Amino acid sequence: MYNIGLLALCLLLGVLLRYSKRVPDNAASVLNAFIIHISLPALILLHAHQLTPAMELLFPVAMPWVMFVVGFFFFRLVGRFVQWTPQSIAALILTGSLANTSFVGLPMIEAFYGNDNGELAIGILIDQLGTYLVLSTLGVVVAVVYSVGHASLSGVVKKILLFPPFIALAIALALTPFEYPEGVEHTLERLGTTLTPLALVSVGLQLRLKDLHGRLGKLSVGLTYSLVLGPAIILILFAGLMGAGGRIIQVTIFEAAMTPQISAAIVAMDHKLDPSLVALMVGLGIPLSFLTLVAWSKILAVL
Repeated sequence: MYNIGLLALCLLLGVLLRYSKRVPDNAASVLNAFIIHISLPALILLHAHQLTPAMELLFPVAMPWVMFVVGFFFFRLVGRFVQWTPQSIAALILTGSLANTSFVGLPMIEAFYGNDNGELAIGILIDQLGTYLVLSTLGVVVAVVYSVGHASLSGVVKKILLFPPFIALAIALALTPFEYPEGVEHTLERLGTTLTPLALVSVGLQLRLKDLHGRLGKLSVGLTYSLVLGPAIILILFAGLMGAGGRIIQVTIFEAAMTPQISAAIVAMDHKLDPSLVALMVGLGIPLSFLTLVAWSKILAVL
């Protein structure tokens, strides 16, 4: 469970750095820029290039898309009903509708299900063809439209096409017939590993428990969808209505129940979408998910 300890440590380091006042006020913005332009593209170039999709894995690939689309309408409906700001609604759409299917998801899969039957491969497929692709397309659209209040179709398309992770995804898929040289793989791996520690330090720099004031309702709704309601919808849709079962579906729903995705949080912060709420979603969602995942593992054991 080394990865989980690293999550907590990096989050704490960000908080301590803020309190120590040893970093400039724009430190979080600088870290976010590095992640968006270097860390995340490197990770996508490395892993998306290795994917070999198969028909039986359509459920895992579809899960992040379904959860994001349902979350989009859920948060818009709730947000408009209680009159939240567009920025807060978008912050919840991005963080509440996309699960951390990699850095938290993969070690959790191994801890609860092992890897004797390729369970980690299912998680990687969910992460690359699902979560990151959703973030690089639909996620960018939400971030752009809600950050500026309005955007033309050409402006949105341009933003997506110039979004560094989307460019990395397109390159990785285009290069799938070719093998990367060993030096390229090593470089991408080293750059990609900077994503999670830097992202959590950035979140820690912006995490303030006093920001709970006035945001407790939003936070409760966001984490309820992320950790409980969203995965339950996937369970009802895939296992209940479509009759799917077995290890692939167990792992798919388990991945849906992960804490809010860190990369989506960075995109939301980069577009000034209620950064305080975003930091709370990630900072409090991580420890809460450890409890809810135990419950989900017991529920999914019957599938």
